Amino acid sequence: MDSDYFIQLTANLYRLTLLFPKKEPLRYKMRELADDILANLTSILRGSFYKSKNLILETEKDLEILNGFFEVAKNQNWVSPFDVLEVQKEYSKIGEEIKKLSDSHLPTTETVELPARAELPSRIPSPAGSTIRKEKGSLERNPRQQKILEILKEKGKAQVWELKQIFPEVSKRTLRRDFEQMFNQGLIERMGERNETFYQIKEDRS
Repeated sequence: MDSDYFIQLTANLYRLTLLFPKKEPLRYKMRELADDILANLTSILRGSFYKSKNLILETEKDLEILNGFFEVAKNQNWVSPFDVLEVQKEYSKIGEEIKKLSDSHLPTTETVELPARAELPSRIPSPAGSTIRKEKGSLERNPRQQKILEILKEKGKAQVWELKQIFPEVSKRTLRRDFEQMFNQGLIERMGERNETFYQIKEDRS
């Protein structure tokens, strides 16, 4: 399997979901997952193993979710179940290879997390009920999120795909989680929906 294979498979999924109803959420959710899987697999192929281990775990989870969506699609009358199964089988093959890689080479979760905790002890959240207060969101924010905030201050607003170009080694799914976390902390505002979603610094942060 190589990048050309992954690109072709993603295109096949797009063609398959093109036959779904236009307003069917599953149509867009499956495409979004396929995009994330393609981006992760490409990064895994060209990146060092150390940088790829978290992507491997994330891709494994995304493939499991996508497989569930395939099962839902097969029970609908939008397209032939055999057409769905054909694409599903190809993703299952990728899932098997990713699982082998994960089981054979990845260190334990504790081993993966220890370096980050050792380097950033001050970012560990205070225990529940603590009376110590710091700047809103400071304990939760990772270096990438801090960089995103700086970019938003400079640009005014941005979309996920724009940040993906700045952080090519990070999947769009991870970037969306960063935005969601900062949104929940009241640091940024969200405008629009789906492919037209923009984020900007929240003016009133009091």
